[in-house]
Amino acid sequence: MTESVVATRGLRVDFDERAVLHDVNLHVLEGEVVSLLGANGSGKSTLVRAIVGLVPAAAGEITLFGQPLATFRDWSRIGYVPQRATAAAGVPATVREVVASGRLSRRRLFRPATRADRAAVDHAIELVGLADRAGDTVANLSGGQQQRVLIARAAAGEPDLLVLDEPNAGVDRGSQEAFARALRTFVASGRTVLLVLHEMGPLAPLIDRGVMLDGGRIVRDGALPATAGAGVPDHLDDHETGLFG
Repeated sequence: MTESVVATRGLRVDFDERAVLHDVNLHVLEGEVVSLLGANGSGKSTLVRAIVGLVPAAAGEITLFGQPLATFRDWSRIGYVPQRATAAAGVPATVREVVASGRLSRRRLFRPATRADRAAVDHAIELVGLADRAGDTVANLSGGQQQRVLIARAAAGEPDLLVLDEPNAGVDRGSQEAFARALRTFVASGRTVLLVLHEMGPLAPLIDRGVMLDGGRIVRDGALPATAGAGVPDHLDDHETGLFG
């Protein structure tokens, strides 16, 4: 039986005593790619933030890998990239240093990075098309490039579930296609993706289900039309297959 990676039952989330999510029932199974769709303000980002424990539920249940959110502790299994986040936090860190921080949950305290750690970091940086900027200070990158650094940091940890809120925002078409190819390999290895999208672009062929929200409620949950989005090239470069293999 396929494992339920994410499940919500009767989920309600309130902001300022006003419900922004109403009775949301969502299941994401192991190996699925599920996209949350809907207009601005429909509740997509609130839903993923609730799932990863960043906003509290007013009612209902959330489980991760079959365990209630309240008692879930294995956060190394989840990679999360929020919407419009910045990789620059006032510290003069390089791209490589920020991405390498995504491996910390995989290492014992105070242990140096292993060859596998360094390889995962290299693959993640190549994935988002920033290999030529690996030694640059993140603060000197554009907003879109900083978003790509955060995606690389999440991917470097090789999580079982990747949760992405608008990952294509500010990212050029070439990087979107490389990212789509890597995600295809990620899912082929049995892992799971939950993402919020405004425009699907090259990711469309990878999506198993589109979940439409409107006014904080799920109004549609099913396969996307066959014509949605653009195709993903069949060819996979070696560095793209290595990250999630």
